[in-house]
Amino acid sequence: MGNDTHIPDILTIKPKILYYGTPVILLNTLNEDGTVNISPISSSWALGDCIVMGIGLGGKALENVERTHECVVNIPGPSLWRNVELLAPYTGKSPVPEHKQQHGFSYHKDKYAISELTPLESETVQPTRILECPLQIEAVVKNIRIPEHSPAFAILEVQAVRVHAHKEMIVDGEYIDPQKWSPLIYNFRHYFGLGHPLGKTFRAEL
Repeated sequence: MGNDTHIPDILTIKPKILYYGTPVILLNTLNEDGTVNISPISSSWALGDCIVMGIGLGGKALENVERTHECVVNIPGPSLWRNVELLAPYTGKSPVPEHKQQHGFSYHKDKYAISELTPLESETVQPTRILECPLQIEAVVKNIRIPEHSPAFAILEVQAVRVHAHKEMIVDGEYIDPQKWSPLIYNFRHYFGLGHPLGKTFRAEL
């Protein structure tokens, strides 16, 4: 290292959470009575047509996907953070699981009403999409597993079967313009948008 290189001090820590900056998704699943549950999810990633997300055990989302094997992955932009936060204190599970009660959650049936969001019919799955979300991905469940080292969560793997996007974000027919699209980021329990672009990878097509 050069003489002018700053060497940072490094600490060993034990953080309570590791939300180190991932996109928020709103996971829509179908309740037994045909209504739709909306669950804010803070841990997910995608590769090809595979989307992987972490969801808590004992919640309505996991119960629904285990029964129906389908869902909609809605990806909000930064302008929707307040709508996401309106959903955050509520669960679609009644009675409210004890561990959720301890963290201040309460039951609310109509997630669309409480979040001030709008349902939109899906084309290949039963749960509705969220109109306001710039990206809406209809998906089928491929695998659900509980990691041995973290038994409070399930890892859900789904396959994207149809992708919808707001028209103003699309260029050349099917490409999402990264200058016009920004996901809502959940960063150590705070909401952020993306900053200024820094550059692009050699494989970027735009």
